[in-house]
Amino acid sequence: MTTPKSNDLEHDVNFLFEMGNIRLIDRMWRRFHTTSFANLADHHFRVFWIAMTIAAKEKNVDTGKIAKMALMHDIAESRAGDVDYIARQYVIRNEELAAQDMLAGTSIEKEFYALWEEYETRETLESKIVKDADNLDVDFELAEQAASGNVLKDSWQSNREFVAKEKLYTQTAKDLFEQLMKANPHAWHMNGRNRRNSGDWRK
Repeated sequence: MTTPKSNDLEHDVNFLFEMGNIRLIDRMWRRFHTTSFANLADHHFRVFWIAMTIAAKEKNVDTGKIAKMALMHDIAESRAGDVDYIARQYVIRNEELAAQDMLAGTSIEKEFYALWEEYETRETLESKIVKDADNLDVDFELAEQAASGNVLKDSWQSNREFVAKEKLYTQTAKDLFEQLMKANPHAWHMNGRNRRNSGDWRK
């Protein structure tokens, strides 16, 4: 990686501006009539929490590394773009160059580029956990879309079952998938403490 000469914190500030911009980047789900799908920043946020949940059930994992890797895993899409499962048959992306250029000259360059490389090679448990979280975020999104009336989840059921069986690395991720398939996206507020069961509407 070629690192330009640093001008104090100039490269850090530029990187942080770019990180702010990932909230403006739509994931390509929009072209499948899912216009309310999460943006790239939203995706990173839930991948972090899914990864933390998986890590809590697994043994001998570095949760600090997982947290950083989850926040790093897809940032190259800021420059290379999000490419869906159709476009991947035609498009060649250079995410490696994107990650290098984004981090070049920053205070976190060495550590976070190494994490990006580790994630991409998928050889460590931490990288596998983050990839499992990345995959499961799709299923959470599809469940939420279905609760809003979008039928894409039903159309994709066999595809998602294939991913769960063949692409998830950890048993915890596979168990989460099974629980998710029978979950109600509204249960957290309907069954949790609320005005009806705990507040002034309670009988």
